[in-house]
Amino acid sequence: MEIPDWFGWIFLGLTLLQALGLVPIIRRLRGLDSAVRAEARFDLLETIGSMLLFGGLLLSLEVSESWFRLALAGFVLMGAGYAVKGVRLLRARRRPTA
Repeated sequence: MEIPDWFGWIFLGLTLLQALGLVPIIRRLRGLDSAVRAEARFDLLETIGSMLLFGGLLLSLEVSESWFRLALAGFVLMGAGYAVKGVRLLRARRRPTA
């Protein structure tokens, strides 16, 4: 079964959107507030992971070699980022507010 050519364009578009999403994250990394910088680090981890995932899938479609390991590494990074964000969210919910 052959995958249509437009599928590669979708992955390329998603990768470019993630690259554009790096601009506000980098601005937040340069901020003064340490809580904002910490949250930006986790956003950066998630964005880099999704770029690796989409890039690996795009390369697997377009190149004859298998780039699935790159996509798998991106999936692991995204999963780690989401896990850390989830744990932080749960810890923030359990803390009593003054």
